Amino acid sequence: MSTPPKDQPLWRPDPARAAASEIVRFQAWAAQHHGAPAAPLAPTADDEQAATRYAALHAWSTEDLGRFWQAVAEWYDVPFDTEPETVLADAAMPGARWFPGARLNYAAALLRRAADPAFRDEAAILHLDETTEQPVAVTWHELNRQVGSLAAALRARGVRPGDRVAGYLPNIPQAVVALLAAASIGAVWTSCAPDFGARSVLDRFQQLEPAVLIAVDGYHYGGKNHDRTEVVAELRRELPSLHTVVHVPLLGGATPDGALAWADLTADQVEPAFEPVPFEHPLWVLYSSGTTGLPKAIVQSQGGILLEHLKQAGLHLDLGPGERFLWYTSTGWMMWNFLVAGLLVGATIVTYDGSPGHPDTGAFWSVAARTRATVVGTSAAYVIASRKADLHPGRDLDLSAVRCLGTTGSPLPPDGFQWIYDEVKQDIWLASVSGGTDVCSCFVGGVPTLPVHLGEIQAPCLGAAVESWDVQGKPHTDEVGELVVTKPLPSMPTGFWNDPDGTRYHDSYFDMYPGTWRHGDWITVTSRGTVVIHGRSDSTLNRQGVRMGSADIYEVVERLPEIAESLVIGLEEPGGGYWMPLFVVLAPGAELDEQLIGRIRTSLRTELSPRHVPDEVIAVTGLPHTLTGKRIEVPVKRLLSGTPLAQAVNPGSVDNLDHLRFFEELGRSRRS
Repeated sequence: MSTPPKDQPLWRPDPARAAASEIVRFQAWAAQHHGAPAAPLAPTADDEQAATRYAALHAWSTEDLGRFWQAVAEWYDVPFDTEPETVLADAAMPGARWFPGARLNYAAALLRRAADPAFRDEAAILHLDETTEQPVAVTWHELNRQVGSLAAALRARGVRPGDRVAGYLPNIPQAVVALLAAASIGAVWTSCAPDFGARSVLDRFQQLEPAVLIAVDGYHYGGKNHDRTEVVAELRRELPSLHTVVHVPLLGGATPDGALAWADLTADQVEPAFEPVPFEHPLWVLYSSGTTGLPKAIVQSQGGILLEHLKQAGLHLDLGPGERFLWYTSTGWMMWNFLVAGLLVGATIVTYDGSPGHPDTGAFWSVAARTRATVVGTSAAYVIASRKADLHPGRDLDLSAVRCLGTTGSPLPPDGFQWIYDEVKQDIWLASVSGGTDVCSCFVGGVPTLPVHLGEIQAPCLGAAVESWDVQGKPHTDEVGELVVTKPLPSMPTGFWNDPDGTRYHDSYFDMYPGTWRHGDWITVTSRGTVVIHGRSDSTLNRQGVRMGSADIYEVVERLPEIAESLVIGLEEPGGGYWMPLFVVLAPGAELDEQLIGRIRTSLRTELSPRHVPDEVIAVTGLPHTLTGKRIEVPVKRLLSGTPLAQAVNPGSVDNLDHLRFFEELGRSRRS
């Protein structure tokens, strides 16, 4: 497939399928009942007409927040135990008050399918790991039973609403059961993936003082078993608040002294009892990457997540019964929490515990094929790795069931878009999305009725008042600016844990533009309503007054086969100088000689601009990342400025401290 002419889409939705999508049916219903703009149900192949229709719906969803979110609640028949007094009592940010007076339970809303005879024996979860060829199914009935049994066992041990239940678990069905059991009680869930070391886990869990720890004895990744018994023992010693420890024998280890066996706690035939809690009651705590201090403990509400995830999974991904939803993730990343959202709309979720690149780079594409997944999600980095490995998943595997491919984690460059349509599937809806742990959702993402343009995210999501602001704090179009959200979303944090006066929460999002959420990304909102994410604004390059996103540079540099990964830093220097080095990790066998440096410079000058050409190109053995795999820019900038490592970054949040020590030494030598 060749690149389409400029302004021509890579893909258009089938008009009949688009007209039958959930979002169109929702709009037609909301037009009748809540004043949404009329939605013609007749199919259209006109791109401009489709964009106009969505823009009108989006405008309504952000201008009349109360009616929009009331419509979402009614459309998905949210089971309120106590009806709300209103939808939005206070729209201030921070401090918006959603559905005051309402009582509900997230787990009750999710598990109601289990009572439907049409779902009882259908798969709620399909699970695979590196050692299994075919997925193992957990039915809706079995999921419901295990949740009921575990919740009853935890209640018997004194767990009450507001208590914290912590999971040290990989992406396995037991993690879903544990989350739902905690939510059914009104307890607060939190989790870390077992590839996190003890210090990183304690930096997170110690803030919450959990009463319960549910932990594996190890995990299987990259063809190897990784024993975590010593880590779990250290967690038990360092978390004095624990009164219950549950052992999940993923590697077959014996239950440690003083712990309870998972099988014993999930063996009973018990219907779940759902505790009605206020709409704003904490559902879970997620964590920021923690690169510059203790990770922020982000609290999100039962009701806010329920409404936001119903909207995002149902309307934006068009998920529902009969669909299979697979996203490559771990329990340490918000996308795991969002994967569970597939159950809210009756889809089957696919949990995969293993490496996406074992035994070879194409392993994750094989998982998608074997599970017959219909909506598949992965990181932009995995797409680029697949392209560099010269994979042909569409040719070599049966991906006929896949209708939608989602990407997130970092901006997907245009080359990644093109590779997907060349090598995965020509008729695939590419739903590139961008949001954050902070809201456990997307600000901008996929829309099933809109075309896909090269390098562009389809649109801002419903209910998300997203704008691009210039340095004066004014919205603009077709220009790079700060991603801001001017009106509240239900899944915005109710606050941070142990931040009683809200100072840390306020300073994280509302300090630059009072009353407006500043997310920390550079964004362009185009005149046709699409969106381009350019990278983090807090590590923005600014040469001669021109702001540049680092992601644009990575996209060009990493297209070169000799470059495995890159990192660019812009450093303001005394006297008004500016130093912009580019650090590169070379592919095996490559050498950073003058010829390669020349190609890097020429590529950046030709494809971007002379301002994007680095002052130096420096080869490094590796680059530091957060524990969720994101390259670290801001701490590196601090190290190069002369900040000692201990002050520049939280060591427990980084995958390889040796890589950071190189930058510390370089910063020291430049100032000596």
